[in-house]
Amino acid sequence: MKRHDTLQDLSREHHTALKLALDARRAATSGDAERVATAAATCTRVFAAALEPHFRSEESGLLPAMLAGEEALVARTLREHAELRALVGRLPDADATTLLSFADLLSAHVRFEERELFAAAQLRLDQQD
Repeated sequence: MKRHDTLQDLSREHHTALKLALDARRAATSGDAERVATAAATCTRVFAAALEPHFRSEESGLLPAMLAGEEALVARTLREHAELRALVGRLPDADATTLLSFADLLSAHVRFEERELFAAAQLRLDQQD
C-alpha cells in the first residue's frame, strides 16, 4: 500500500526497526553470550539514534491527531513505546531473555503500527485530502 506523504518517512523507518529486531532475535537465540552483549549494545545505540526520535515524532504529531476516534490504537502505541523504552533501559545488563523480549516486542509493535495504526491514519489522511 502506498502510504500518505505524512506517513512515508515513519513507515520507511520501520525497516530499521525490523532489521534491528531480527538481528537481536538471532543473537538472543545463538547461545553466545558475547553475541548477546554486542547485539544489546547495538540495540541501545540504534534505539537512541533512530527509534527514540521516531517514537517522539509519532507521539508529537501522528498520535495527537488520531486521539479522537482512535483512542485504543493510540493507547496501545503509547503503552508499547513505554515498554520498549523500559526494555532498552535494561539492555546494558541484558541477558538473552531480555534481548529476545525486546526483539519480539519491537517486531510486533512495528507490525501493529503498519497494519493497524497506520492503516487507520491513512484513512483519516485520505479523507482530509
